[in-house]
Amino acid sequence: MSNSYVLKNVTIGDGATTDIQVDGDKIVAIAAGLIAAEVIDCTGLVALPGCVDLHTHLREPGFEQSETVLTGTQSAAMGGFTAVHAMANTSPVADTAGVVEQVAALGREAGYADVYPIGAVTVGLAGKQMAELGAMANSKAKVRVFSDDGKCVHDPVLMRRALEYVKAFDGVVAQHAQEPRLTEGAQMNEGAVSAELGLTGWPAVAEESIIARDVLLAEHVGSRVHICHLSTAGSVEIVRWAKARGIHVTAEVTPHHLLLTDELVRSYDAVYKVNPPLRTQADVLALREALIDGTIDIIATDHAPHPIESKDCEWSAAAFGMLGLETAASIAQQVLIDSGKSSWGRLAEVLSINPAAIGRDTEQGQAIAVGSFANLALIDPKVTRKVVADSASKSKNSPYVGLELPGRVVHTIYRGHFTVRDAKLAESGRK
Repeated sequence: MSNSYVLKNVTIGDGATTDIQVDGDKIVAIAAGLIAAEVIDCTGLVALPGCVDLHTHLREPGFEQSETVLTGTQSAAMGGFTAVHAMANTSPVADTAGVVEQVAALGREAGYADVYPIGAVTVGLAGKQMAELGAMANSKAKVRVFSDDGKCVHDPVLMRRALEYVKAFDGVVAQHAQEPRLTEGAQMNEGAVSAELGLTGWPAVAEESIIARDVLLAEHVGSRVHICHLSTAGSVEIVRWAKARGIHVTAEVTPHHLLLTDELVRSYDAVYKVNPPLRTQADVLALREALIDGTIDIIATDHAPHPIESKDCEWSAAAFGMLGLETAASIAQQVLIDSGKSSWGRLAEVLSINPAAIGRDTEQGQAIAVGSFANLALIDPKVTRKVVADSASKSKNSPYVGLELPGRVVHTIYRGHFTVRDAKLAESGRK
């Protein structure tokens, strides 16, 4: 199709129904009654800024049996995402300018979403020596988010130095909050269920103690810190306190921590094994409330693909992680919209506007307005779908298979091109 068209009868967030005209990679008009050579009927569809994931594992380079940048961004497109931030725990680790530039180039070649590499905080994720943060920031990839995700930057001196260092280029350290000494051999949330099953417990304080330390360090040095995948009610209270104090902290919650609980571990199905672990229903409710009231800034998928053999095995031997890109918008709709507790405006904030702002993605997370880049997700909020195992991802470890979820991404538009059209993967339009 041409790259000039009108989206007809589309509802923009919580607002009115209108038409959107796209020409090239920009929105050029928003008004009723627009005419173009190509008109796409969007009656009943809600338009949102393209979703932005601040926490995606694309696995390439090194673990292409699980995912590649191409398949990961195709999965992202199916979920309404037009940008993803690729975590550093690849092989080689993304701890140098060369590796982050390679990942960014693979994203451009794939053409399904902007791929922003996340740089490692420490060399080899080993927690011993700070990586080349400045070189990665000044590289062609222009890295602004740094994380050892999968591992905690547990040394407080190293964490302080990293927070001080990223201030020079307006970067942010995204911390995987997990005190390693408190989680040795841990298999699931520490609580009544772990006691009954005889599995080594993962205490909430292992997460909460690191968050408390790091918000105080961020305050001390006047830097930005981002907390990955909040999972406990206690973590919410610490972040809420830190924000009230004026500390520059942002926080994310995953779709699975908004929906699933540790009761699912009774099945011993390793699809439910994740880091941090699924927590209690009380934690789920606290996380939902914090997302609604703004204490938690964003939803981030922590999309973590694994080959079948890494999950189809006994619980203790299984890998941690779940898929999340293709179902995130539906879970956000269930928590924010269908609950009657929030709005499409808030959903756009947590899935697009805020993650783009945290990551300093200047061409993403823009309001749907004339002159903005045409990065859009068009959702049918009235349909209900049963999640199936088949997905665009190379892996199949979704914990949602068989569940009924609301809403469906009908079209995803990335820089004016359809990457998903009529709920099917489209050609990216890459030249």
